[in-house]
This record gives sequence, structure tokens and C-alpha cells, in this order.
Amino acid sequence: MSSMSSKSRKTPPGWHVIGKHGVFPKANHDETARFNFLTNLNMHVAQEVMPGVQSAYEKRARPRFESDKGRPPATRQEVRRLMEADPYYQTWSSLRRNIMEMRQQNGRSLAYRQWDQLNQKAADLNSGSTQLQLDPALPLPRYVSAVDIHCMPGCYYTEYCEDDVSVAANYDSGIFVTTAGMLGKYSDGGGQAIVAWLHEQAKQGFKPKRILDMGCTVGHNIVPIAQAFPETEIVAVDVAAPVLRYAHARAKSLGVENITFRQANAESLDYADGSFDLVITCMFLHELSSTALPNVINETHRLTRAGGRVLHIEQPQFTDDMPLFEQFMRDWDSRNNNEPFWGTMHDIDVFALMENAGFARSKLSSIGLTAVVDESLFPSAGDTDDAAEDYGRKPAWHVYVAEK
Repeated sequence: MSSMSSKSRKTPPGWHVIGKHGVFPKANHDETARFNFLTNLNMHVAQEVMPGVQSAYEKRARPRFESDKGRPPATRQEVRRLMEADPYYQTWSSLRRNIMEMRQQNGRSLAYRQWDQLNQKAADLNSGSTQLQLDPALPLPRYVSAVDIHCMPGCYYTEYCEDDVSVAANYDSGIFVTTAGMLGKYSDGGGQAIVAWLHEQAKQGFKPKRILDMGCTVGHNIVPIAQAFPETEIVAVDVAAPVLRYAHARAKSLGVENITFRQANAESLDYADGSFDLVITCMFLHELSSTALPNVINETHRLTRAGGRVLHIEQPQFTDDMPLFEQFMRDWDSRNNNEPFWGTMHDIDVFALMENAGFARSKLSSIGLTAVVDESLFPSAGDTDDAAEDYGRKPAWHVYVAEK
């Protein structure tokens, strides 16, 4: 977990530069100021406070463990138990958790202040469309309903009234704080990275005409793909009705007409075998239970045509080559950010799951994708790093690729 030199640290852009669309909530002066404060506090904690956690481990906690046990820690779980008793780590961890909770509080108050207007705007944009397909009878998976992921009250699925989009508006407006704006104007740097990848693949003859996005939430990553390839037919699925209402209205207000947003469980979809040229997930696998994950991987194989591709954007797996301290720090979300499956997913051999689903091992590979953003608005995106906690650097992801 590296930290940046003071010369490379840059101030994030102000929240006001975030891209506005037809259902984006409007912020007043105080709400904007809170988002800006939390964004900069997030960066300060990551850049100035976090390096001290490693120092506390190396200079105090690990030597004490080795003195008591006669050996170094053997697992990240041992590192965690050791560090949870350290006051410096406690301070850093509490700050991170409180920043996330404050981000949610500010986003919720922002959305609730204009609750009726946001719901009505979304309803107007969604009215009569065949590209928003909701299923009120769809059972909500236990792994979704059991926890408020990212400390977001109500998670992605809670509806407080008819046609509610408030949880989605909160998520959309507040993700800027967590990423310090490094995902770009519309928080779509991941989708823009996929667009760049697809342009490169097109040079080799791969030009998908039908794309499936699993776990689309509010459409941050699929909309830029639809904009770049308007002739492509796209299906985006999620189990949560509020985010789908918001996603469809958001896409329509941005002039996107080639995405069908559908409420469905990616573990079992009713499309025929080989229905899609490309299946993608973006930071979705780590939110699946250990039972659901192989089911989703199996569906990606079934739904991809011969010669098609699957693309999973995630954080790196925990391997023997990754230092235990880095594993421990990357696993913070499992116990402190309501991401109960994070650590388990990053322990699993994803390539083995893909092979078990039917993909040939020779057709599996991994690549790195880096967020693509407008650097005239987001100048600090010029620095890159794999560590998600190093705010102020452009996010980079570990990507699992399969060709069928």
C-alpha cells in the first residue's frame, strides 16, 4: 500500500463539476460544501493518515507479535486481530467508517429534500417505455437484503413509496466522495475504460452487437458503452427496482436509447444459450455470496455465444505474492464497510470458477484497466495506482477476461 509524495498530491475537483442529468438531485450551498469537505477529508485520511498504519504495524504491532509468538503473523486474519488493538489503526479505521456514514447522511438528506420532485422526474422519463422492465414478484436474494452495503441505509433495493428512486439518487450523488472524483464527471470512468478496450478489440475483429451488463445499479458503466456504440443492443440487469428506475431515467435524459433495463437475478436469467456477444460485470462479483458467485459465473458462460467474450472488472485477488499487510488493508471493507463477501471473493480462484463453468483455461486471461476521465476537469487523474485507498490517483482494476 504505497503513499504519494507531497509533490504528487493534488486537490480533487469540486463536487459542482459532477455531471448533471435529468434525475440528478440539486444541491444547495451547504450540501455541496459537505460533499467537498468529505471528499478532501477522505483524501487526507488516505494520503496523510493511512501511511502511519503501516508504520504502526512494522514498528510496534508486528515486533510485539513476533516477541510473543516467536514467529511473524501467518495470515491477514492474524494481522487484523493484532492491529484492531492498536490505537493508531483504530483512529484511521474510525475516520474511514465515519466518512462513509457522513457521505450517506448527506446524500440521503439531499435526496429526501427533493423526494417528490426526483420521483416525479423519473416517472415522467420512464412513462410508457418498454425499455424499463420491472418484476415486483422477483425474490430478493438474501445476500442483498441481509446488509446495507457500503453503509447505505436501505441498500440498493428499499422503496419508501411508489416509484421511489431515493436510494439511487443518494448513491449517484455521493459516489464522488468515495472516489474523490477520480471516476470522472459522470462517475463512469470504468465504463469509459471498457469503451477504450472495445475499440482496441475492434481492431482485431471483435465487434459485439449484443451486450449484457450484470449488476448495473444506476448505469454508470453501461451508459458510456451505449453512447459509444449506439447500434449495439444492450441489456442491463439488477435485482433492485429503485436503481433501475433511476438508471433508465438517467440514460434517457442523456439521450441513450439502446439499453433495456431489466429487474432480474443474474444467477438465473431466461435468455437462450449464446444470446450475447459480450457479458460484463463491474465491481459486482465481490457483492455476491459464495453460493451466488459460481451461479453467476455459470450464467456468463451459458449466455455468451461461441467466440464471444466475458469481462469481469474487480480488485486484485489475494495471493501468496501479496504481502499480508496489504491483504489486511484491502480487506478492511469486509468488516468495516458492510461488504461481507469482499474478502471471500478475493480469496477465491476466479479463473478456476470460470474453468468449472466451461471456459477453456487457454482462453482465460487478466488485464489491467484504468479509469478514463476528462483530465481537463480531473487533473489529478494523471497519476495511477492499484491501491483503491490511494485517493487522488486514477483507479485501476484487475480484469478477468474469457473468450468462449
